[in-house]
Amino acid sequence: MSAAFRISPALWDKIHHFASFPQTGVSLQQMVLFGQHPSQGTLLKASQFLAEELPVRLAHRVKELDELPHNLSDMPSIRKVKNWYAQSFEELINFPPVQLPQHLRQQLSSTGQDIFLPDSTPNPSLAALQDHDHPLFNLSRLKGNANGIGNVKLRVPLERRYYAKSSSIDWPPSVLDYNARFTRMLEAIKRRHDPTVTTVAQGVLEWKRSQNAKNIGLDIQAWLDRFYMSRIGIRFLIGQHVALNTQQPHKDYVGIICTKANVHDIVQEAIENARFVCEEHYAMFKGPPVQLICPPNLIFPYVPGHLSHICFELLKNSLRAVVDRFGHDAQDEKPYPPIKVIVVEGKEDITIKITDEGGGIPRSAIPLIWTYMYTTMTGQSIDQDFQASDFQAPMAGFGYGLPLSRLYARYFGGDLRLISMEGYGTDVYIHLNRLSSSREPLP
Repeated sequence: MSAAFRISPALWDKIHHFASFPQTGVSLQQMVLFGQHPSQGTLLKASQFLAEELPVRLAHRVKELDELPHNLSDMPSIRKVKNWYAQSFEELINFPPVQLPQHLRQQLSSTGQDIFLPDSTPNPSLAALQDHDHPLFNLSRLKGNANGIGNVKLRVPLERRYYAKSSSIDWPPSVLDYNARFTRMLEAIKRRHDPTVTTVAQGVLEWKRSQNAKNIGLDIQAWLDRFYMSRIGIRFLIGQHVALNTQQPHKDYVGIICTKANVHDIVQEAIENARFVCEEHYAMFKGPPVQLICPPNLIFPYVPGHLSHICFELLKNSLRAVVDRFGHDAQDEKPYPPIKVIVVEGKEDITIKITDEGGGIPRSAIPLIWTYMYTTMTGQSIDQDFQASDFQAPMAGFGYGLPLSRLYARYFGGDLRLISMEGYGTDVYIHLNRLSSSREPLP
């Protein structure tokens, strides 16, 4: 398994070759339109796209994991993650392609001139994630999705690779078999990478202890932003592909994307989950109340798991702040001030404001709250054998809640902002791009 996996010189050559190509971002809108009525042909086209795109993304991360500053690459947990990425890369590039007759290959590559996926727009978060010293930095300034350096297009634009006019083709059983085998491989890769967030966090802790460092530097912070944003994208593409191939069709879902995500219902569930965690943690009968002010029928296309994760993390912070400020027994003497969640729909964004009276954050600490590993909790340690995924990981006390939530918001062109009034409370604004046209920010 991966514990004994070693990157051979030949594999390193392939990794460096694939890392020389730019990554191709997709938008939520493109994924919805592509996956609405998938045939075996369009699923095959998607498999071929992922078989080409995922090795490029993984190669970028393996190369970066091997070149981290301040000897961070030498930490045992970081080396473990690097080997996971390299092993997944090797499995993808060695996966045998489907054998098709000549006429089917021609039909699959002939997209026709009448339908293409719509173009996507640059993600406004990309500038904050870019490594300005990277030779591919200027990619973000290119128009559309024509990836390349200067006037040289290194890869065909996504709009012409991710669509196949194939509904009228009678596909042979070999295509169905290929799609099923490729999907099983992606599921295995996704499981392998489940503990990546906690393992990287452990690697950073190992580095801090070896260096006797109190905080991480801006260069490591920037790398963590890029690495975790890339991870969100890889898992989204894999999760979407697996869902299209394995789940029964649903009128409101395209893969893991809900075309009619009800904001009220998602936020309400996050409120209930966060209050339950708060009451369990503090051994309380009833935690601080949360008021939700939201149109009951506000819907838009989004990944419910992403929005739920963001709201849950932020509400957990607000509940903790209120309880810590007013005490565990405040409900017996004077009721807790309510946390208010206000949702408003604009032309471009759906904005969620979470307001608490938990005492706020000192102005000098505001920049630090976006820093990984910054926390007021004590006793940082992570079980080496911890195998949970992002959404189950015990991140309270590790300083990951806010920075990861901001990445999830930014992934589809939104953002997360915080305004604090020390001595009173904090307002957090979640901006969600309701147009769904921003492509992934791929640093």
